[in-house]
Amino acid sequence: MSTDTRPAAAETEADNAATGDNATAATDAAPRERAAVWATFKEAPPAVKTVLAGVLVNRLSGFLHVFLVLFLTDAGHSKGHTVIALGVYGAGAVAGSLVGGTLADRLGIRHATVLSMSSTAVLTAALLYLPDFTLLLGAIALVSLGAQLFRPASATLLADQTDGDRQIMIFAMYRFGLNVGATAAPLLGYALYNAGGHEYTLLFWGEAAIALLYALVARATLPAKARRQPAAAVAAAVADATAPATPGGYGAVLRDRRYLLYLAAAFFHSAVYMQYLSTLPLYMKDAQMALFWYTFAVALNGFIVIAFELLVTKLSQQWPLKITVGLGFALVGAGVACYGLPIGPAAVVIGTLVWSLGEILGGPAVFAYPASAGPEHLRSRYIGSFQFMFGLGSALGPMAGTWLFLQFGSLVWPLVGACSLLATLFGLIAVRPRPAAPEPVTAA
Repeated sequence: MSTDTRPAAAETEADNAATGDNATAATDAAPRERAAVWATFKEAPPAVKTVLAGVLVNRLSGFLHVFLVLFLTDAGHSKGHTVIALGVYGAGAVAGSLVGGTLADRLGIRHATVLSMSSTAVLTAALLYLPDFTLLLGAIALVSLGAQLFRPASATLLADQTDGDRQIMIFAMYRFGLNVGATAAPLLGYALYNAGGHEYTLLFWGEAAIALLYALVARATLPAKARRQPAAAVAAAVADATAPATPGGYGAVLRDRRYLLYLAAAFFHSAVYMQYLSTLPLYMKDAQMALFWYTFAVALNGFIVIAFELLVTKLSQQWPLKITVGLGFALVGAGVACYGLPIGPAAVVIGTLVWSLGEILGGPAVFAYPASAGPEHLRSRYIGSFQFMFGLGSALGPMAGTWLFLQFGSLVWPLVGACSLLATLFGLIAVRPRPAAPEPVTAA
């Protein structure tokens, strides 16, 4: 991740002076060109393109959780069983991030991804043929866990095979695939549901087929454990050759106190972020606002993120990482706090605009930072722990926000805004600046 904001001309001049080679100017200008959206994608290694396409395909097939409640109730299960199943699905998804970080490290990127997608395919189809609720519950837990296993592996590959000055843009593309897939998945699922005569056979088998297709593509195109280290990473490894080895596993992550602050920031940030899906509709219903304003706010956020995040990242990737992450956390909190303003639907629109700006400014950097936060050989563990904490905040945040709303009413919004203030403070302390690249060495 690049936090170097030197002007291109000055950087080129300095490097030319060091090497005496005019060809260096063209070489140093290239990273700034590659930071553009299309150039970054076009020049990415094939494995990176596979992951970027795969995450979109995976999210397009991720309509199981959308139809899970309808599937269970239509199968005759009680509302209580449905609530339990949803809780198990969420728990499996959260645990999948930690397990995925371990598998990416031990099995390698290719095998972890193939295991994730193939198990998801088999288990999704199996849900149709498990009449016993206990077996169904176990399959739901495993399918949600399996669906998450590929994410740490995918993020690790993106970081391993992308130079630091392009990582934020690559992760912006990764998020773009997630968002487009998440937006289109319910529509695709509904189309399969209708095509199947309002039955779930075609729906679940369709999701299984898509997951299996990606497993086959990953098996053919993704690397196993070999990593293409960028030049900067190689130079850093040479510089640290005499440093003592860092112990492996999640224990090493827990000993990194500065990164623990980042994990806490990710937890609070995701908990606040999720309030628009849980507490906001309850608050608007209590305030007797029309449903139109809630659906408008959700659609507005989706449009802003999909339409503008990549374009904004072209600018924000040049900023110091600490500033980008801090702004993202702070603006999300400020936007959610705006919901408490006594101006009716206008507060909902203004608040959504503010936190959507925070999402597109900070989102790519927030997701990219864990890949460079620790030692290279622990990259998958750092990524897995981040995704675990982000998922945990996403799971617990709605419950906490709903409880605060029931206890304190509209005061819930400044309270959750205070959580974002904590996230901002922790993020500013935790984010380490990217080490300056070593100066070129000339032959004597």
